[in-house]
Amino acid sequence: MRVSPFVINAAGKLTALGGSAQSEQVAQVQFEAASQHVDLALLRSQVSEQIAGITGAQAACITSGAAAGIAISVAALITGDHLHRIQQLPQTDETHQVILQAGHAINFGAPVEQMIRLGGGKPRILGSASQVHEQLLLDCLANEQFTALLYVKSHHCVQTNQISLERCVEICHRHEVPVIVDAAAEEDLSSFLNAGADLVIYSGGKAFCGPTSGFIVGNTDLISFCELQSQGISRTMKVGKDTISGLGAALNEYVAADNDARLGSFQARNTLLMAALSNTSMLHARLQADEAGRPFSRVAVSLKQGDRKLGDKQLGDKQHGDITALVHFLKSGSPSIRTRNHHLNEGYLLIDPRELSESQVALIAKRLLQFDQQLT
Repeated sequence: MRVSPFVINAAGKLTALGGSAQSEQVAQVQFEAASQHVDLALLRSQVSEQIAGITGAQAACITSGAAAGIAISVAALITGDHLHRIQQLPQTDETHQVILQAGHAINFGAPVEQMIRLGGGKPRILGSASQVHEQLLLDCLANEQFTALLYVKSHHCVQTNQISLERCVEICHRHEVPVIVDAAAEEDLSSFLNAGADLVIYSGGKAFCGPTSGFIVGNTDLISFCELQSQGISRTMKVGKDTISGLGAALNEYVAADNDARLGSFQARNTLLMAALSNTSMLHARLQADEAGRPFSRVAVSLKQGDRKLGDKQLGDKQHGDITALVHFLKSGSPSIRTRNHHLNEGYLLIDPRELSESQVALIAKRLLQFDQQLT
């Protein structure tokens, strides 16, 4: 029997699960754009202008995603408006170093360093994952030449003992080195620019519930250099009419929405799930704040201490039991439920409320209770 690719997304805004689900209105806009011809340059210009207005930037460049945005931003700072340089990338006549704090050298499905190299840059890792001293940045900038610093804002990153964005901007600008911010899954559309970043990159398909897409915002000159990369590396990253239209519609919906009501709905879904799991025998549930500091929580589910059996299968005698058995139980059911599994080695999974409906929360609770009953 053919397995359905459609799943219940309890993992959050993950590319592997299609990012976000679009609203009916956004999907309709995409359908209408896909079913007719457009002046693509004019459409792109109009939606870019809309994005700039929403973010408070001078200009915006639409991309196929945030990863593409990194490569395009680095390329823009290397080439400027020189066509021969644009068409030579990723090869360059000189070495163009891009500073990246060690705690920001993440793999989001591909390495951040690779996106820098695609744009013609050479990653220069600063410090260690556990600590980056400010003096290291000062010494580098005093003694070497750099094209940019890439600051990554992500739950994947080390969240402590890295140099803050504000200090990165202050120190880099003192040495006339631009700062790029990768804010892929972030929701705040203005704070990074307000902090002085030169280029800020967002995903359109995560926090803003648009199609798989992205955009870069910054000043007019730098964004014009980003746009020129369409004659080079970003030709392989081009964005279609339906995606551009859907991105514009999704951003309109996002800025018009009641943010307090949205956050309240996340809390309500967490409350429903916590209540359902309050009397389980073998499962333990608690709320865990978002690692990157965004204003919502997820439900963390673990197995209680001691040996547990599921049928004839021993779950193990680790402190929290083998949480992977629960992941498999939820994934293998119909419909398949996909959880956020970044912390399985620590003995727990996370259930993210952002892409769930109340009926889906009820179904997840039911399946968790079934698993609990099989353990007793």
